Amino acid sequence: MDLAIQKGKAIAIENLKKLKKGTRGDGKATLRKILHNWNAKKFLQKLKRVAMLKGVEVIEVHPAYTSIIGMLKYAPQLNIDKDTAGAYVIGRRALGFKEDMPENYERLLKDKAYLEFALKRYEEREKELRELLEEEANQYKRNALESELKVVENAKKLLVNLIQSLQSEPSSCEGANGRNPERGRGSKASSVAWQVLKVALLFPILGKVLPRDLSPLKPVLVEGVWDRVRSRLVPLEAGGTVPMRDF
Repeated sequence: MDLAIQKGKAIAIENLKKLKKGTRGDGKATLRKILHNWNAKKFLQKLKRVAMLKGVEVIEVHPAYTSIIGMLKYAPQLNIDKDTAGAYVIGRRALGFKEDMPENYERLLKDKAYLEFALKRYEEREKELRELLEEEANQYKRNALESELKVVENAKKLLVNLIQSLQSEPSSCEGANGRNPERGRGSKASSVAWQVLKVALLFPILGKVLPRDLSPLKPVLVEGVWDRVRSRLVPLEAGGTVPMRDF
């Protein structure tokens, strides 16, 4: 608040109606405890009340896909962490901007060879998870594995649908070369495109659903070199994959 007063700026926040806090037995006990101990609604109410008293404008924006856009577009491009990148998207949305999908990302979503590679990576992970589930006796660990398995299965469905509909435009993101009166609203198709892009990029390239280091995406974003990435990760004849040490 002090910084907003000092800079003469408004504060941008997400218009959160409900924060998902997880469910018992989902294998994410630590995260669930943190979320249950944090009253987001109460914090935002206090923020708006203090802002009103101090004459600072608070702009609420639609929260949809701010994290995904931030981590895929701005985190690798600006070398910032995904949380700061998400905040960057919230700030842009408050200014009335919509997010264009980068050209190389649009091209990637039309590359059948790459998408089939990404699908193969998920199929391999699905097989690994099912084998681990058969061997795991600890119920809490099984819950975590089953949770990841659901994520992998949903990712596969998205990729299969995209591969089957390559003739249609994968992204209809409406860009803004300035302010846009419909603050924070994107088309349904653009939201789906960002979601599919997350599935196609994060695990297939970085090996994690929510990686901390997103810098390896920069060459894909800026140069469009996903073919080089794919060639280094294709399955070997003897089993396993080629590591990405040189990427």
